[in-house]
Amino acid sequence: MVEMSRRAVMAGGAGLALNPAAGGPAAAAGDAVQPAPEVTRILARYVVEAQYDELPADVRKEGVRTLFNYVGVAVGGSHHETIDIAVSALSPFAGRPQAGLFGRRERFDIMNAAFINGVSSHIFDYDDTHLKTIIHPGGPVISAILAFAEMKPVSGKDFLNALILGVETECRIGNSVYPNHYDVGWHITGTTGVFGAAAAAGRLMGLTEQQMVWALGLAASQPVGLRESFGSMNKSFNPGRAAGNGLFAAILASKGFTSSDRMIEAKRGWANTISTKQDWSEITDGLGQRYETLLNTYKPFACGIVLHPAIDAAIQLRNENQIAPSDVKRIELNVNPLVLELTGKRTPQTGLQGKFSVYHAVAVALIEGAGGEKQFSDRAVLDPAVVDLRAKVAPRVDPGVKPEQVDLTIELNDGRVLSKHIEHAIGSLERPMSDSDLEHKFVDLADGILPAERTAKLMQLCWSVESLGSAGEIAQAGAKPAA
Repeated sequence: MVEMSRRAVMAGGAGLALNPAAGGPAAAAGDAVQPAPEVTRILARYVVEAQYDELPADVRKEGVRTLFNYVGVAVGGSHHETIDIAVSALSPFAGRPQAGLFGRRERFDIMNAAFINGVSSHIFDYDDTHLKTIIHPGGPVISAILAFAEMKPVSGKDFLNALILGVETECRIGNSVYPNHYDVGWHITGTTGVFGAAAAAGRLMGLTEQQMVWALGLAASQPVGLRESFGSMNKSFNPGRAAGNGLFAAILASKGFTSSDRMIEAKRGWANTISTKQDWSEITDGLGQRYETLLNTYKPFACGIVLHPAIDAAIQLRNENQIAPSDVKRIELNVNPLVLELTGKRTPQTGLQGKFSVYHAVAVALIEGAGGEKQFSDRAVLDPAVVDLRAKVAPRVDPGVKPEQVDLTIELNDGRVLSKHIEHAIGSLERPMSDSDLEHKFVDLADGILPAERTAKLMQLCWSVESLGSAGEIAQAGAKPAA
């Protein structure tokens, strides 16, 4: 039967009825077929028509916070070895110097600038997170449109509107396929971020509805990122490439480069190809009324989001009980299965690998009382005290524990047993980082990269983006001043 079906398809699908609405073969005669709505066009029309003045105040505010957090982490990551390599590798092939790099003096063409800034914004794993899907929305979208805004001035209001529309686009598309798409191994920030970047850049370019349909279609043809890359430089490649690919798609579409009109929803389109789940209502329902932007969160710890409850618990127990590493006999954790699936590296050898090790995260949090980028450096991962303590960390999978929860117990050498339950870690929607928290994070990330007065100016520009005549001022202020 399998061979007969294969031969029928190879012969042109004899006996199958074509369902134009679904974009592919329908079921045999008599079977009910539910064609997908025109998802790509509905979304494109919304992105083209939505106005800044229609955005609720709280949505605009969260868009500004997304921008602020993005700029801080992009500056902070700008001198990681990964960025040095990317700059060195791409410099010989770069086009005209149209846009700057955060925290650096080099200038690149907008395609490469979008890519490198996208990598820089993600290399510390310290960026924003849409917790429903684990998408990091800011990197792909903002990297693309800030590069464009340096080449062609756009107002702060138009920029913020495009930013929010990009976030809405990628998160709604992510909602429609999560968790199935993620579970099989795709890095959802890369695969959906390209849509957000294309939508946001296309909006700033003034694409028509049809051009936006093509831009989304071209974005659909460029899914990038696999979870196997986690713990390597390749992980941050994914949002960087999504930024460049989305910008590329919008530019081509602006000149009339065509695509299918149903690239998201067609039978052989993006969603049906990369996921066994497709919920079109997540993309099309409540456009302009329900905002995924309001569900964006910001990390207090520079690592995978599933580690945050354990780090939070470890720091609290340390501070409450003045625990020294030599006091500890054993550390037990009850965690959601996703924790060991994503962060089960027992013996990380680099800072990037440490970001995906629950063993390292708990050990370094107990020793240093923090979980910033310094705690996920090569230095921290190879620290003998950390190495010794992480051997005492014993995570145990418990399906009854939600991803945002943890039960952590520390058995001390003197016989005491200390326990901490985290229902929602700091940085979650229930315990969000304040504007002041974000400012402290920004200053810490920029320290040693930008002069203090330039950091202060950059922060002010981000907070006041809506009043700017040119959003490109942010990118210009975020570059390292000439020597």
